[in-house]
Amino acid sequence: MCVYFTAKNMKLFRSYRWIPMAFVLACLTFFGSLLIQCPSSVNAVQKPEQVILNTTNTIALIWYWPFGMSYNLGANICHDLFEIPNCILVEDRSRFSEADFVIFHHRELSNGQQKLPVHLTRPQKQRWVWFSQECPENNLNMKPLAGHFNFTMSYRLDADITAPSGRLVPQNFGTGLTVEEFIPKDKSSLACWVVSNFSPHHKRTAVYNKLKTIIPVDVYGGAVNKRLDDKTLLPTISRCYFYLAFENSISRDYITEKFWYNALVGGAVPVVLGPPREQYEAVAPKDSFIHVDDFSSVEDLGEFLRKLAEDKQRYASYFNWRLKYTVEPNMWIKRTCEFCSKVSSLQTHKVYKDLDAWQRE
Repeated sequence: MCVYFTAKNMKLFRSYRWIPMAFVLACLTFFGSLLIQCPSSVNAVQKPEQVILNTTNTIALIWYWPFGMSYNLGANICHDLFEIPNCILVEDRSRFSEADFVIFHHRELSNGQQKLPVHLTRPQKQRWVWFSQECPENNLNMKPLAGHFNFTMSYRLDADITAPSGRLVPQNFGTGLTVEEFIPKDKSSLACWVVSNFSPHHKRTAVYNKLKTIIPVDVYGGAVNKRLDDKTLLPTISRCYFYLAFENSISRDYITEKFWYNALVGGAVPVVLGPPREQYEAVAPKDSFIHVDDFSSVEDLGEFLRKLAEDKQRYASYFNWRLKYTVEPNMWIKRTCEFCSKVSSLQTHKVYKDLDAWQRE
């Protein structure tokens, strides 16, 4: 076994000022002898080529803001907020010729609010990023985009930049916490659903119409003219044992804020209707949600929810994930910063000839 010392290791040794220098020198001598005894392993690490660190900045240009919602990028938001070096986010279009990659949000392209800058001379090094968090059914006017984009930014796990509506982040809470501390105490409703688009053609509508005949479901949102604002949304959901995280489209990896924010952050167990269970399990523990497809009928689902709410211990088990994780909401700007470090490793000449085909795979 060979041990290699790096600059980071040396910095770590220097940070422990209480370690006698004689001990440090002895360690260096010992590990140095190991290096001499293992020349073949050292050569293996150096091949096929020596890694050279790139210390230059990568510039990402946001050509326009999604939905018109702008953010203060500051001088170096990637470093200041996320401790990600060598990545500069800008919104000044005059820096187009400097940009290593340019991000275009699809919604504004599809409705004609924005256009691709095809009239500008595009630097040879520059890569364009197609950004969308909508399901394929909502991404219209895809054909004019063929051949322009090098990278995709999407909720899809196989996108070049995966930017989901949320994700679980490991968290060390220490000892002494119990699951019960994460479960809201004032639960008074069995199930609730917040919906703005109530279409009779959606699968979720058919499931809801059956489920409401079996258990009580409190419905909120524009579809029933009972809107919840930012201050009342989560407190309302926290009073429900279960939240119907029903997606309006069944698409690969399409798991929206209904699951991440409304249910998990809101403190209710999500009952999901969307992609298959294994795609949920790819991003969340299998015992953190209930999938509609696990039941042979909606009647069986309703009876299961009723009995589960009465079994306090079993119900609490659906919150075990809270002892290990926190929910990080959609932070596509952070995903963009993280992408900077990956640009050099991606295919430099890749071009998406048919974005619509890709999103429907």
